[in-house]
Amino acid sequence: MSTRIAFLKGHGTENDFVIVPDPENALDLPPATVAALCDRRAGIGGDGLLHVVRSAAHPEARELAAEAEWFMDYRNGDGSIAEMCGNGVRVFARYLQHAGLVTEGDLAVATRGGVKTVHIAKDGDITVGMGRALFPEGDVTVSVGERSWPARNVNMGNPHAVAFVDDLAHAGDLHEVPPFQPASVYPQGVNVEFVADRGPRHVAMRVYERGAGETRSCGTGACAVAVAAARRDGADPAVTGTPATYTVDVPGGRLVITERPDGEIEMTGPAVIVAEGEFDAEWLAGVLG
Repeated sequence: MSTRIAFLKGHGTENDFVIVPDPENALDLPPATVAALCDRRAGIGGDGLLHVVRSAAHPEARELAAEAEWFMDYRNGDGSIAEMCGNGVRVFARYLQHAGLVTEGDLAVATRGGVKTVHIAKDGDITVGMGRALFPEGDVTVSVGERSWPARNVNMGNPHAVAFVDDLAHAGDLHEVPPFQPASVYPQGVNVEFVADRGPRHVAMRVYERGAGETRSCGTGACAVAVAAARRDGADPAVTGTPATYTVDVPGGRLVITERPDGEIEMTGPAVIVAEGEFDAEWLAGVLG
């Protein structure tokens, strides 16, 4: 008798995810399984997978259970584990609301990048407290073909290289990670953002996401872009004493990023559940051989 496993599909500014509810952490989701589910032709399809688990039931989140009931066990589309995903947190919160597990207002979500504060607004947008940005020392250069740019090294719980360009087309096809130097700066790989100005405190970006390739959006990437732009523009809130808010256009929509004088960053944007259903564990076993 086949086993049916529930899933949902959701997206945040078209950064899309397979959602697998598993409150008691009963499912085994090795990298090959995640990659099969995220395959866009032979599986459900997604930039990543949101494994929804109670913090108390997961060994990596147990110590956070007193602060956050739910743990976002996030995986990249290739099955690798990631520390954080800003769009993923919004979609994770939308799922909890969709399932009747939380309501409008504030909640906390445990991630490998720490506990994130989330606010579900009545107008549908979701705001996530993304923590503070770190700026590791060392110059970084990103290249595409014959062009090279200096990049700002920003860490949002995961690593980013932010390059300001005249034209987003200069990023090329982004099928592979753009070469960067020195290679030792990002031993675990990197997310690379290419950024072009659109107006005062308004930029557009394309991103190569580690483990996923080019995606329609990246929440931590948008935050990295906003704080890099603020430093470039002389608008560092720690210096000016006033919050800096940037609108960041991504291929899949628009995000609004605010950095406060204390360094805390908030990201606001949409999150949508588009489908739900079941997949057959026997099908998955056959795919994996």
